[in-house]
Amino acid sequence: MTLPLPVLDAAAMRAAEQAAADAGTSLAMLMNNAGEALGQLAWRMAAGRPVRILCGPGNNGGDGYVAAAWLRAQGADVDVVALAVPASALCRAAEAAFEGPVLGFGAMPKAGAVLIDAGFGTGLTRPLDSGLAQEITAHAGVAARVLAADLPSGIASDSGEASGCPHRADITLAFGALKPAHLLQPATSHCGVVRVADIGIVPELLASDVSAAEMVDLGVPDYRSHKYSRGLVAVVAGSMGGAAELAARGALRAGAGYVRLIGSALPPSPPHAIVRQAWRDGDALADPRIGSIVIGPGYGTGPHAAERFDAVVAANRPIVIDADALAYVNGTTLPLNCILTPHAGEFDRLGGETSGNKIVRTKAMAKRLGAVVVHKGSDTVIAAPDGRVAIHCPGAPCLATAGTGDALAGIAGALLARGVPAFEAAQSAVLLHQRAAFHAGPGLVADDLVAGPVWL
Repeated sequence: MTLPLPVLDAAAMRAAEQAAADAGTSLAMLMNNAGEALGQLAWRMAAGRPVRILCGPGNNGGDGYVAAAWLRAQGADVDVVALAVPASALCRAAEAAFEGPVLGFGAMPKAGAVLIDAGFGTGLTRPLDSGLAQEITAHAGVAARVLAADLPSGIASDSGEASGCPHRADITLAFGALKPAHLLQPATSHCGVVRVADIGIVPELLASDVSAAEMVDLGVPDYRSHKYSRGLVAVVAGSMGGAAELAARGALRAGAGYVRLIGSALPPSPPHAIVRQAWRDGDALADPRIGSIVIGPGYGTGPHAAERFDAVVAANRPIVIDADALAYVNGTTLPLNCILTPHAGEFDRLGGETSGNKIVRTKAMAKRLGAVVVHKGSDTVIAAPDGRVAIHCPGAPCLATAGTGDALAGIAGALLARGVPAFEAAQSAVLLHQRAAFHAGPGLVADDLVAGPVWL
């Protein structure tokens, strides 16, 4: 796995900046680095067009003034609209160093310019007032492209709320590290493409237990591989055989060497590579070669559902628990390497925390249940019991169709069966699932996700 991109909330980012300053990289130098990175990106985006910069009163505005000075030194046609009088010492110093035109609030928008939104960044703790929102909207509405400095104005950095954000940026340049809002909806939908600029803070100071989701190196089979070394996955079926079939196909297409579909009534159907086996009082789970068990897709809540769930847990293998089987989780001691995959409604029914952002709530559930939790949605948050969190966003909207979650459960089961630890397996499964969705396209049905290999 490559080094994951850290995600820092506003307080952690301020602490990292102060630690860098204490180590010799002053806050003014950090601002200079951020502003120059912003200016360089704007220069490439503009390609000769004029640049208009909206500057707020705080350090985000200071970044904008530094960018303006850098652009002017390159010969760019650049001006600044001051959304407010500079309030921080760093912002005042940056404004004083810019010798170009500074226009007041209400200046005529510049049609066709590249607009830099350096109004309000991670320090914003309340929605924009209507006057500011209208001003930013007027300028963004006629711009050729919009570049946001750290965050689009009006975005709540930690919660991911779009607190009156009046526009959608084409590109957002994150300073130093990603922030939660870059990966949480609805904020991320306002950010456009997110890039991260190195502003001179050493990686050790940016360490975080929250990161962007990453794929493990899955490799490819070699001459030593055989069906059991690639992993045997057991999928426990219930009342809706089709959903369990999707999970079994997901496991097979994600690289499992052997998949057994275990249930009461399983008529043969392609692919015949899936072995169908009747449930006989849990004996079907006694094979020591089983590397993981998937339970929940189409499981139902029939008379034997609870006892079969207990048998799955008692088998003490890595487990993926999805859909209906999540109803039996509370009060159960789950085995190591267990992955739960609730969507928002299932998360609430599991008694998920109701306060805090999605990161905080998912982290709390993972710790309480002692399992990796994949909190699915248009932003997917993956939390481990030890406090680590990974986020994947944006999702693929074409996955909003029945059965796609069943396929995801099977993909995760395949990775567990290959010996990938649960937290890493969950991240990789989410990313493989997304990749398969983008290949299938907007009209996909869940069967399309498992119609061909999903791990390449």
